[in-house]
Amino acid sequence: MVLNDDGLMLLKQTQFTWDESGQTHTALWRAAISPPPAALEVADDTLSADKAYKLLKGGAYLLWRGDYHNGRQLLQALGRRLDKKPRVNTPKANQAAATADQTAHAHAAFVQHRADQARRHNLLARVLLAFEPDYSLALRRAPKAQLALTEAWGEPTDQACIASFKDLQGMIGAHEWRKKGVGIPFLDGCIHPHYAVYSPLRGEYIDLVATAPLPPGAQALAFDIGTGSGVIAAVLAKRGVQRVLATDMEPRAIACATDNLQRLGLSGQVDLVATNLFPQGQAPLIVCNPPWLPAPANNAIERAVYDPDSAMLRGFLGGLGEHLTPGGEGWLILSDLAEHLGLRTRDELMGWIAGAGLRVVKRHDTRPTHPKSKDAADPLFMARRKEVTSLWRLARKA
Repeated sequence: MVLNDDGLMLLKQTQFTWDESGQTHTALWRAAISPPPAALEVADDTLSADKAYKLLKGGAYLLWRGDYHNGRQLLQALGRRLDKKPRVNTPKANQAAATADQTAHAHAAFVQHRADQARRHNLLARVLLAFEPDYSLALRRAPKAQLALTEAWGEPTDQACIASFKDLQGMIGAHEWRKKGVGIPFLDGCIHPHYAVYSPLRGEYIDLVATAPLPPGAQALAFDIGTGSGVIAAVLAKRGVQRVLATDMEPRAIACATDNLQRLGLSGQVDLVATNLFPQGQAPLIVCNPPWLPAPANNAIERAVYDPDSAMLRGFLGGLGEHLTPGGEGWLILSDLAEHLGLRTRDELMGWIAGAGLRVVKRHDTRPTHPKSKDAADPLFMARRKEVTSLWRLARKA
């Protein structure tokens, strides 16, 4: 994915040509799978779900030319066929509870879950749509989604393009969340997540940031590392921190945070800095909510959740000491779900903290309240029901 200075996804400069009904067509390839295929098969309302499933499993790419809502139903039918595939090494909830090594079972469940997600994405992403140069769709009952696509892709050009049906659904869903916003009670307002920026749906970590005692001097200055939607910077500003330096390396996140802070009337207290991890200087309070799971992301949007090799977490811990003023604290917001999934141990985390010359001042814990924590049908339920979200208050060793 390539972004412009406004954080919008630029057109991939890949021209794709295919033959259809005796005519040659050319469009920009914008599907989230690459490289483009050698050819497309045109599909419409006459194609059954069984036939489509067989074609896709055989490696075909289908260009949908039928009714839009029938296309949605086809995707749902394909999803059901994928869901029927047996899970390997994924124990039932009651079996996992009885086993002596629940972490090993949880790890196997996670590996299989991620493989299932990747397989689903790779198959469904090959059902494609052709967009007109103005981002409209020449399909019966097609939605008017130009605004959603403009938010994700930038202003239309004079060229047609191809993207997957699932890409369009994701952009429409992101547009609706952006319009509606996510209510944050502490802020007496909403955070409006932009496309490909993590949405703060898990309110328990926000409550921790809103209630932990501020260290001396934090009323004057704090850093928010990896600000994303800007929600933590907003909470700190709402708590009375006079100046917050909020960083992010993604232009799309900077644009999103700018929008949210302006909506909340807090932009005068927050300066946004486009950089990786820390800004220049020191602060008495530095907050970071890194991705919680040390595993590869299947796509760009998952980078807010998955942090391969705990790179951001270790980078934050490694640089924290030199950016803290004497007596200052670093607040690390982290779930222990990775520990229950066998992806990282508590000893590893404590070793990274000690190795960075840091000590734990105190830890504030809370339990998640999101729906998956209570969903026994979720393949990771046995790990989720034990999950604890913590705010680690860290300081330099004396």
